[in-house]
Amino acid sequence: MNLITYDDVHVNFTQEEWALLDPSHKNLYKDVMVETYRNLTAIGYIWEEHTSEDHFQTSRSHGRHERSCSAEQPSEFIHCGKAFANESGSQRHQIKHTGEKQHDCNQCGKAFKRRSDLQIHKRTHTGEKPYECKQCGKAFSQSSHLRIHKRTHTGEKPYECKQCGKAFAQSSHLQIHKRTHTGEKPYECKQCGKAFAHSSHLHIHERTHTGEKPYECKQCGKGFARSGDLQKHKQTHTGEKPYECKQCGKAFSRKSVLQIHKRTHTGEKPYECKQCGKAFAQSSHLRIHKRAHTGLKPYECKQCGKAFAGSSGLQCHKRSHTGETPYECNQGGKPFEGSSGLEYNNRTQTAEKPYECNLCAKVLQEGVTFKEKRPYRRETL
Repeated sequence: MNLITYDDVHVNFTQEEWALLDPSHKNLYKDVMVETYRNLTAIGYIWEEHTSEDHFQTSRSHGRHERSCSAEQPSEFIHCGKAFANESGSQRHQIKHTGEKQHDCNQCGKAFKRRSDLQIHKRTHTGEKPYECKQCGKAFSQSSHLRIHKRTHTGEKPYECKQCGKAFAQSSHLQIHKRTHTGEKPYECKQCGKAFAHSSHLHIHERTHTGEKPYECKQCGKGFARSGDLQKHKQTHTGEKPYECKQCGKAFSRKSVLQIHKRTHTGEKPYECKQCGKAFAQSSHLRIHKRAHTGLKPYECKQCGKAFAGSSGLQCHKRSHTGETPYECNQGGKPFEGSSGLEYNNRTQTAEKPYECNLCAKVLQEGVTFKEKRPYRRETL
């Protein structure tokens, strides 16, 4: 599917230029434009900005101008100098400059520049979706939305980024993508000043201030700020884990978690701290690590005021107040507040020693002991 705008093929005459043309040239221009539109439509081109009526109307407007100029002069709009054969055409065009919205919705009061836009809007109230996909049956309120949807079946992505070559099915998605190159973030939170490249990301962020959680789990009532988080949560009820690691057989509920897990096998750590060079397998771990440099501790205990760099640290700390010990040793029944304490306990039961010194090949059970040992070994060499 090829996309084209009317401006790609037409010649936009000023009133003075049009007056210099012979009648035969004017008729020729009209006929050529009508034929061009029909030919391009016949071979599969899609007109992005106008309907077929718009194209024929514009192509014939110069002919009407010639017929009326002997009786009355065309109405010329002072903002851009574009001429029209009648006053109604000029008035419709002026709306583009003035922003005037003459067509009001009787149901909600929202106003629109064009009657056709009002008709489309009314479908949001009636629920009417007259444009149906013949391939999957999904219906849409606008023909343009159906046209974009069809690309999910064909795989067509006509909008390509000139900078990196990535292609998109919608022009709006390309515009948003371009901001990853320019760094532009036009949507700013009025409460904290944080900026975003996409308006939807700002809306989601604003819920961190308002506490709004519009997506609720019907099974347990838990609410979420994002629909994606709700979908992930639902898998905790179903227990579904469709993503399996081919190397060790461990399964995960999300593909992204599987990708992170694979790094435990490959040792890949793509997220590096620019300040100290330390690398991490997960972006969230790097984000928390950076707080060691800045001293930022955004997670504060409401009971005692102690602050933490990560939310997991706060959750573990809260158990010191509640006495909760959710981690229990299967072998001895000993309870623990944190998973790390349970893991160390399990190693004492199994004699597992996962930390090996590269300098002397000695193995240790506890990571902290290993970190303390390494500088000592360097000093004694």
